Amino acid sequence: MLADVKAAAEELGLVLVAEGRGQGPSVEAALRDVRETPVLVVNADLPAVTPRDLLALLGSIPAEGIAVAAAADGTTNALALAAPGLFEPLYGPGSAERFLALAESRLVEIPNLADDVDTLADLERLEERLGPHTRAALESLRSAAR
Repeated sequence: MLADVKAAAEELGLVLVAEGRGQGPSVEAALRDVRETPVLVVNADLPAVTPRDLLALLGSIPAEGIAVAAAADGTTNALALAAPGLFEPLYGPGSAERFLALAESRLVEIPNLADDVDTLADLERLEERLGPHTRAALESLRSAAR
């Protein structure tokens, strides 16, 4: 499965970073090689995100600043950075407020970026907004649970 993910990422021109030291250090490692700006950092547990959501996040970046999409629990689901050097590894409880304090910033309210998935119930709650591949994965999970 990891080979499939790597192949798909390469096909899209993406680079996978598997640092294994946690989310903050992994993002920091990935950003070391970024030369083009602005930069989006989006968590993988946001199955309802659309290209329009990402464009809205991108358009929310203050000049030389950071746009932050928080989860309902105050953690951070996505960041839009005017420059990669603005990032600091601040993830964890209350991280959205810490990211907002780094630079000129804007808290964005984009539902598909706020609705992360930590449980099967979370995924089921978002079912109407899921794409076909994620819906198929959800059905597979339901079948396995029966």
